Amino acid sequence: MSDDKKNVKLFTQDESRIGLMSPMRRRITAKGIKPIQTVDFRFENYYLYGAVEPISGDRFILEMPYLNSDCFQVFVNELSSYYREDFVILLLDNSSTHKAKKLIIPDNIVLLFLPPYSPEINPIERLWQHVKSKLTFSLLENLEALKQNVADELLKLTDSIVASITGYSYIVNAVNSLMHNQ
Repeated sequence: MSDDKKNVKLFTQDESRIGLMSPMRRRITAKGIKPIQTVDFRFENYYLYGAVEPISGDRFILEMPYLNSDCFQVFVNELSSYYREDFVILLLDNSSTHKAKKLIIPDNIVLLFLPPYSPEINPIERLWQHVKSKLTFSLLENLEALKQNVADELLKLTDSIVASITGYSYIVNAVNSLMHNQ
């Protein structure tokens, strides 16, 4: 690629609510033994806005207080600034927060929408599942402790781990094909 062209990066994007209410999971126990799980019913939460490049495992994640178009605007602006030397294709769902008329999409980002009602084809959903699985059966004192716990789990993830979680073969093959045909 010549110096006058930007690198093209394909990211998948989504948001996930993280809260103090304990996720309910199954447990394996001996026959006749009922598993016991302590549950926290507090509804304090926050959102992770994230973008992942499935091929490399590169990722950009922000904590936000709400799921709305204002927070999405902040996320897109920060993503654009962080990858200012690249052209970013952002593959995302059809949330109304992503399609708000007041959004101003930076010049180095283009939004590419997934078909409606198809979260299973968005690779970042598996990253959220992985992070939330690490929170199962943990009761934390407050939202700040939860944020720290999630941040610690995210720091443990290397690019190769993230790529193994999010590297759907159809996306990897499509991007590789596109890059070789340039």
